[in-house]
Amino acid sequence: MSKKIQLYSLATPNGQKVSVALHELGLDFDTHVIDIRKGDQFTDEFKKINPNSKIPALVDPDGPGGKELALFESGAILLYLAEKTGKLLPADPAAKWETVSWLMFQMGGVGPMFGQFGHFTKYAPEKVPYAINRYTTEAKRLLGVLEARLTGRQYIMGDDYTIADIATFPWVVCLSAFYNADEALGLADFKAVQAWVNRCMERPASKVSVFGAYNCWVIASCDAGGGAMCKEAALSAYHNADEALGLADFKAVQAWVDRCMERPASKAGMHVAPFPAS
Repeated sequence: MSKKIQLYSLATPNGQKVSVALHELGLDFDTHVIDIRKGDQFTDEFKKINPNSKIPALVDPDGPGGKELALFESGAILLYLAEKTGKLLPADPAAKWETVSWLMFQMGGVGPMFGQFGHFTKYAPEKVPYAINRYTTEAKRLLGVLEARLTGRQYIMGDDYTIADIATFPWVVCLSAFYNADEALGLADFKAVQAWVNRCMERPASKVSVFGAYNCWVIASCDAGGGAMCKEAALSAYHNADEALGLADFKAVQAWVDRCMERPASKAGMHVAPFPAS
């Protein structure tokens, strides 16, 4: 096996966490797309890494004692990577455990509750008013907790960006980009949360991980040639290069991008890893 870390994932919020952390830490890694829409997570090969058949999972060939280590659960992976590198987790014991508390807040609250909100408001085959009301109320409550914490702070732990931020902000992005919940949850009212998300999304590691490379990987896994289309679309969508490059002048290119973007695989892939809101 390669001496590089092996990441098994897809560009869901939980998958994005680990990619963001690996890029923030400057760790060399290979990515293996586990397409949960096709059931890749249930293969015997993947279950050897994560018997619970969930993404993300990670194999570090240079784990403790120089031995190979397989890990699953995104929170455990973030803790491991932070401990391995001595970064993204405070050295002070009190601050470290406060950070871990906020990491667990995401793992036990934000992730599961936002996920249930999205399921029942967007994906469930039938509308269940009780479930929609329950998870809308809880999602708003959790956003309120974050709003209170982030008011007057740059990041969850103050001036320092940590694994608590990395674990949480992709799920807040997901509320708008995946679930189209801006109005249902009144996202604009959570001003400190929105400012924090923007700061997190402006970091180079986030640009690569959340709305960069995964778009190309996912589309390419669905539709041959999608990677090239993704790079062309990215010039406009997150490099804001329309005027600088005169993109409108390349009419055949623009028509081709439009045709590619209309393909079902592109629509699925580009929404798996959302571009930032304008």
